[in-house]
Amino acid sequence: MTVAGIDIGGTKIAAGVVGPGARVRRPVLVPTQAREGFEVSFRQVLLAIEQALEEPGVAGIGICAPGPLNPKTGVVLNPPNLPGWRNVELARLVSERFALPCRVENDANAAGLAEYLFGAARGYSSVFYATLSTGIGAGIILDGKIYHGKNGAAAEGGHVTIDWKSGVICNCGTPGCIEALASGTAIEKRHGMTAEQLGRALAAGDARAAAILDEVAEMLAAWLGSVVSLLDPDIIVAGGGMSRIGEPLFARLRAWVPRRTINQHARHTPIVPAALAQHAGVLGAAAVMLA
Repeated sequence: MTVAGIDIGGTKIAAGVVGPGARVRRPVLVPTQAREGFEVSFRQVLLAIEQALEEPGVAGIGICAPGPLNPKTGVVLNPPNLPGWRNVELARLVSERFALPCRVENDANAAGLAEYLFGAARGYSSVFYATLSTGIGAGIILDGKIYHGKNGAAAEGGHVTIDWKSGVICNCGTPGCIEALASGTAIEKRHGMTAEQLGRALAAGDARAAAILDEVAEMLAAWLGSVVSLLDPDIIVAGGGMSRIGEPLFARLRAWVPRRTINQHARHTPIVPAALAQHAGVLGAAAVMLA
């Protein structure tokens, strides 16, 4: 089956058509113009879809959009980086406009599903996907399906508390969420160094950078160890800007996660970087329709 994948971001909208072999055809990139409000930014979404649909034979449209949203109903609730998008019935509006089935999913779930179908988690049944970026997100794939929970709100992994006595309050209002402590934003706030700068400093043998990575990896290991205790996944896949630090980060996680879980098999659970860098958002959106 051939489907369109639409990745809506706060600054740009990426689109394309995905068929067998996960090859993206007719890639499209348009500005979101989010500051102009809903009418303008939604029109940009429609423009991206129209351009992608110039490719013949498209059977459906998958969209990944910023949350909060309800993937069961296809309603985008009130994303902070899309002003005016309040209770938007995105799946219905797009489906009616283009006379094609449409599904809407949040970014991390879609990325995890794409890694399961096309990337680093191919051949595995249960997958925990973590996006380590300015924030921390997660996606849970069980038996090839996204786990959404009762209300479509499952897998908010970045808002799992690892230090409930922490003085660091997350944007969600909870003390000690992993996102508030170990995201790229948290590292920059605490140490004045972006994830990209941290990676370069590590490559240059900087001792302070190594100490910072030890601190961050220890917190991520505590978080992922709890995930292993809870889910016992076949594989853990991590994407996002922080994952590009590469082996210095992943070697620490592989060594330290087994120490943070009761699961005696944890040392055999692969912890690997995401494989889908180019067109990852489009592939994730398409995966929502292909699974």
